[in-house]
Amino acid sequence: MIRKLAIAALIGALSFGMVACEKKGPIEQAGEEVDEAVDTMKHGGEESMGSKVDDAVDNARKDTSDIAEKAKDEAKGN
Repeated sequence: MIRKLAIAALIGALSFGMVACEKKGPIEQAGEEVDEAVDTMKHGGEESMGSKVDDAVDNARKDTSDIAEKAKDEAKGN
């Protein structure tokens, strides 16, 4: 019972995090790029797995946003 509740809470928290951070401002994006550069230097020039995952999430978020905008444009045109 407690395990199911914990899993549900984790899924809810992750879902909220994905939805809550829809768009990043230019300052936030620049800060993240600086953080990634410092992290890469700490790892001897090799990008860490966390940075790779962050990049993949950012790309997926951008692609999803682009698809949603295209769908809205098509809906307006029809």
